[in-house]
Amino acid sequence: MTGGKERSKERREKRLQEISLLRTIPYSDHRRWWTSETIAVVTGGNRGIGFEITRQLAGHGLTVILTSRDTEVGIEAVKVLQEAGLLVEFHQLDIVDPQSITNFADWIQETHGGLDILVNNAGVNFNVGSENSVEHAEQVINTNYYGTKNVIDTMIPLMKPSSSGARIVNISSRLGRLNGKKNRIEDDALREQLSNDDLLSEELIDETLTRFLEQTKDSSWTSGGWPQTFTDYSISKLAINLYTRYLARKLADRPEGEKICVNCFCPGWVKTAMTGWIGNISVEDAADTGVWLALLPGQPASGKFFAERREINF
Repeated sequence: MTGGKERSKERREKRLQEISLLRTIPYSDHRRWWTSETIAVVTGGNRGIGFEITRQLAGHGLTVILTSRDTEVGIEAVKVLQEAGLLVEFHQLDIVDPQSITNFADWIQETHGGLDILVNNAGVNFNVGSENSVEHAEQVINTNYYGTKNVIDTMIPLMKPSSSGARIVNISSRLGRLNGKKNRIEDDALREQLSNDDLLSEELIDETLTRFLEQTKDSSWTSGGWPQTFTDYSISKLAINLYTRYLARKLADRPEGEKICVNCFCPGWVKTAMTGWIGNISVEDAADTGVWLALLPGQPASGKFFAERREINF
């Protein structure tokens, strides 16, 4: 068993080394579908993975809008990137505040005529290490899922027509895999419903979250068959994974020139404030797959889940 874990660790480390090499190879001109007028928006971009995704996207020559709930820290983050000669702008955005989302939408439409890429990075997690409290479950669900969904719903009408298609990239987690060997929902009937694309709907996702939150309030969640590691965070990311699948299907019939590709990815256990700086992956490597998904040439597959630039099962 130990040998298997070591081999798995070695494979991942080798893949991360490959990714580090890939990041040093510039996109060739024939693959470059974007220009400096291509607008990318990154939520929660003032630190950690969001800041690094902003930096890497801007490094490829796009104009990136770094958003942050806190105006002061957002402006300071943008100054750092601007001093490095990157095309980065700031606008305040609190993804759990509907008025803030509306204000941002009005601004980006008026200032840039919309956007081409949306990277949903903003999120919260109150558990670190071996902790697994659900005290903040409602806030975690409202931020990580409903906040992200509200931003997406508001931005979709503003995404610019393009032969390459607009892009939505959702930062998620393996902890939210529906059919993973570990940390999955143990209710077979519910898991089967959520696995079935014909049955998957916003209503079903909402019903699942409502059921979970009700059980956190009456303390029955421990016997409810929910994931047992970072439970509230895992459920919020499960919802993001489900919504990514649902949304890809919903957007599939858009006409040519108005296509929107939506995918999610797991950055891994990253050395950031959210993990208490105990992660084993650098922010540079963690951000890579998100940037790669945002910049893939042509019209990429949609409704998929990735890690280390490879598709993995939901």
